[in-house]
Amino acid sequence: MRKIYMIAVMAVVALTASAQQQLNLSTYGGTNVEPFDGKACNVTVSRALFHGWNTIALPFAVSENELNEAYGSDCRLEKLVGVERNGNQLTLSFQDCKDQGIEANVPYILYYGGENANRRITKEAIIYNNEPSISFNVKGSGETVTMAGAQRHFDGKGCYGVLAKDNNDAKFVKVDDINSSGFYATRCFIKVSTGNDIILNTVHLAKGEATSITSVAAANEKVDVYNLSGQRVATKVRANDINNMQPGVYVVKGQKVLVK
Repeated sequence: MRKIYMIAVMAVVALTASAQQQLNLSTYGGTNVEPFDGKACNVTVSRALFHGWNTIALPFAVSENELNEAYGSDCRLEKLVGVERNGNQLTLSFQDCKDQGIEANVPYILYYGGENANRRITKEAIIYNNEPSISFNVKGSGETVTMAGAQRHFDGKGCYGVLAKDNNDAKFVKVDDINSSGFYATRCFIKVSTGNDIILNTVHLAKGEATSITSVAAANEKVDVYNLSGQRVATKVRANDINNMQPGVYVVKGQKVLVK
């Protein structure tokens, strides 16, 4: 009898543990993942995607192959790598990182080439309960630009988000200026610390396109430097010294160069 009782207890414990490992992420109201932090779970997330650019942040990692399976082989994944001020505008530079897949709690923009639909990812993954966020200081302006992922639905007033439909340019628009339902869970937004009305422009960089000045010019070579608007911002600068300029994306000898 004691043996049967012990077997029954073990069965209950096993069933409870199995139940705890099942995690269905809500992409609308949000899901409290704190109880699952650091645990391997059978996780399912179903996201409504529109044709064009979307935003995404997840509490678990997704490989390139899993991205292709869920969103199609023509999907694109880009991460914010720099911010540059041009007058009353800020240029957000996003770089292709699809081969690295999605990292847990990192905000991305995602291009989906299919018809508007709900697309599902189901896999076993380790869950991490951290706030998805990446920030850049805009030198000379005192601003901090933050891209973050929403973990709960909120109205997002004063933040910038990608338009839900027909967005082929990944343009971020201030929520106050559009008829918006706010930001749902697993979507991302941009916040500018100064809170001013600023126009945000997006630049897409191919992998390796803007990594190092040394791939464009010799270390001691003197070059002219332009911003993304085509304005010359420096003349006859040693290539090595470009890395000391304000972080952002520049054009040197016709090629884009990222200064971090």
